[in-house]
Amino acid sequence: MRPEDSRCRVHPEAEHPYRSAFQRDRDRVIHSTAFRRLEYKTQVFVNHEGDHYRTRLTHTLEVAQISRSLARALGLNEDLTEAIALAHDLGHTPFGHAGEEALNGLMCHHGGFEHNAHGLRVVDLLERRYPDFPGLNLSFEVRESFATHSTRHEFPQPVADFPRGGMPTLEAQIVCVADEIAYDNHDLDDGLQSGVLDEADVAELRIWQTVSADQARNMDAQLRRAQAIRRLIDLEATDVIEQTRRNLDAGPVRTPAQVRDHGERLVGFSPGLAAMKDELEAFLHERFYRYFTVQRMSNKARAFLTDLFRAYVGHPGMLPHEHQAAVHAYGTERAVCDYIAGMTDRFAQQEYRRLFHPFELT
Repeated sequence: MRPEDSRCRVHPEAEHPYRSAFQRDRDRVIHSTAFRRLEYKTQVFVNHEGDHYRTRLTHTLEVAQISRSLARALGLNEDLTEAIALAHDLGHTPFGHAGEEALNGLMCHHGGFEHNAHGLRVVDLLERRYPDFPGLNLSFEVRESFATHSTRHEFPQPVADFPRGGMPTLEAQIVCVADEIAYDNHDLDDGLQSGVLDEADVAELRIWQTVSADQARNMDAQLRRAQAIRRLIDLEATDVIEQTRRNLDAGPVRTPAQVRDHGERLVGFSPGLAAMKDELEAFLHERFYRYFTVQRMSNKARAFLTDLFRAYVGHPGMLPHEHQAAVHAYGTERAVCDYIAGMTDRFAQQEYRRLFHPFELT
């Protein structure tokens, strides 16, 4: 995808003499408030549970690094790929998927909540950095990526202005796959580091056996884990590059328009590696995401956000002034949802104490 072929921005702007449209998109995302907040939003472990676990920001940076490597190997637009990768999780709530589930339930009669659709709302409307338009005024191709972002286990809701049916750019498809590679590996790494996962159990997985078979047995546990994770990322990324080349050659697909008209995604894993990934992800779901301490924190998170939502909807005068103005523009429930979705984990916890603990200063 070439920047000169972009479908442009909602609000017309003059081009920059030195930076392409997609470079400017990337820079606008990095300088946004929503991007900075990712540092204190949950990936799996809440921020206060340890300094070395991934946050939503470090996850985003890992996705961006893997995405650029894939784009470069396949000869695609690295700037667009990086912009999409850095923006892809801007719509996430505090407390990860537990927070998203809570807000979706609370908003079930008011349009629901889904983090990809909310990410588009963030960059189109909620960020305030420019006097001439709301949001970040990103290019069509980056905005489209929110509506089309999906992994093999996650599918976004339909979003207005982006009808279903066509395929997204190859750059957007790369980010979807890089997202899977990143969370497969860093969640496995964090699970092992935390002690929630046992290496003896992980060793039963075929994909782990593939990358650890010839490792020195006298290597200490930390180095052995780091080397296996490094090899696992390389294994998955290499498989994507090789399988995607086969898919493109079989097309043949040579232009972005042909990509959009193609009946299925062209960036993906080979059948053999996809089967091993399924085994890994089922293992993580059962042994890590459902582990009792992770579930306890998720349950507390749902309670935090439910109480905050009901308190603000019942008494919108407790909202900060700018969010009280949003009540008149978008309705009470959506304004409250926007406010809560933008919170970091620690701000949500502080806000809970301010509203419900009688001796906490407001």
